[in-house]
Amino acid sequence: MYEDKTLICKECGKEFVFTAGEQEFYAEKGFVNEPQRCKDCRQARKNAARSAREFHETTCADCGGVAKIPFKPMEGKDYYCSDCFAKRKAAEEAEEETE
Repeated sequence: MYEDKTLICKECGKEFVFTAGEQEFYAEKGFVNEPQRCKDCRQARKNAARSAREFHETTCADCGGVAKIPFKPMEGKDYYCSDCFAKRKAAEEAEEETE
């Protein structure tokens, strides 16, 4: 049914294999175009889009440390660093299980 195809990456110009399994996956998802970039270039492109995100620093309401958030903080709201946020979330989930 499907056979491996060798394609040329439009980003780096290297050859890469579009496997039969990948072709089947693309067909199941309804994708009609073949990939134009190799796996490494696709990953680099995704990472570049993620790193463009702007973070703002504020003070953690629990520990007083630095909390980095992906939006501008509003006056009068509590924000938490990653560690304190995870602890609060775990405590909430534990509380829901006991109810």
